[in-house]
Amino acid sequence: MKRKDETRTELTKRGVGGINKDVVIFAFFLFLSFVFWYLNSLGKDIETGIKYPVKYTNIPKERVILDDPQLRLTLFLKGSGFSILKLKLSGKKSPVEIDISKVNYKRLPGSRNPDYFIVTSGLAKSLAVQLRSGCEITSIKPDTLFFSLGHKDTK
Repeated sequence: MKRKDETRTELTKRGVGGINKDVVIFAFFLFLSFVFWYLNSLGKDIETGIKYPVKYTNIPKERVILDDPQLRLTLFLKGSGFSILKLKLSGKKSPVEIDISKVNYKRLPGSRNPDYFIVTSGLAKSLAVQLRSGCEITSIKPDTLFFSLGHKDTK
């Protein structure tokens, strides 16, 4: 038969719900070390790609976009982990705007339809202004956006 003190020590060591207190303490400090490691890594410069929805604005009044233009861009960014994290959390909600009236779009050569294209490397400055972060845009994919502009039917 066990002594009363041994039984009490065994029960106290197990803790609430039969879980060993040592395991709970180990798990807590493991989680705490993960949090500190993650915060430390966010302070360093990192590079990553973030997908953004695209919204086309200021289309000429007599024109309309035909077909479905590219609706997502992947921006490859370089910056501190904190600013990248902020952009990743907000990136799903706010689209980047491409102002057709301010962009240098060109007609696709040899096309019978009114097909146009925009080279996305020329959009880097305007997209960086829209992001309002300390990140630098290193590249944009796809490198070219294709779209068709047709005349509006007026009645």
